[in-house]
Amino acid sequence: MFVKNRWFWIAALLGLVVDRLSKFWVLYAFGLPLPPPDTPKEVLDRFTQDLVQLIPGVFHLTYALNKGAAFSIFPDGVGWLRWLSLAVGIGLLAFAWFGPTLNRWEQLGYGFILSGALGNGIDRFLWGYVVDFLNFQLIRFPIFNVADTFINVGLVCLIIAAFQHPPRLHEGRTNSTRGQEEP
Repeated sequence: MFVKNRWFWIAALLGLVVDRLSKFWVLYAFGLPLPPPDTPKEVLDRFTQDLVQLIPGVFHLTYALNKGAAFSIFPDGVGWLRWLSLAVGIGLLAFAWFGPTLNRWEQLGYGFILSGALGNGIDRFLWGYVVDFLNFQLIRFPIFNVADTFINVGLVCLIIAAFQHPPRLHEGRTNSTRGQEEP
């Protein structure tokens, strides 16, 4: 059943499990509250707190609740963002199931993107916001979570896949560097 695009399914499941476990660990290890889903953004911002300075001034665990998308853009966009996460998830599942057999980098890329979309989508459907906690203070990077990381890892995998197999020229087209027809 999950033989086709096996690495896609492995990456998606592994990424989703790691994301969910990391969020539950942060919430329960530090005894953090989860306000109701209809809590306004201004109130959610009051819950932000520094938890642990793993490397002081460089990397901290910081509890933050984000109603928006990556980097806190669309701060009030939770309504449509949950549906976007669901649509991306369904689209990637259908692509892996019904689409072509992908190379390993493509499988990993799409699988990790799916895990991130589902991880944050689950947060949005359950709580109305996303739990963020990874904070690189050295470069003043926005607070993010493991799902965001997996989306970016997936994009890197797809970039690697794109450079591994450059697109072929159509038959009869001329290769501009040699001035000859491609076989």
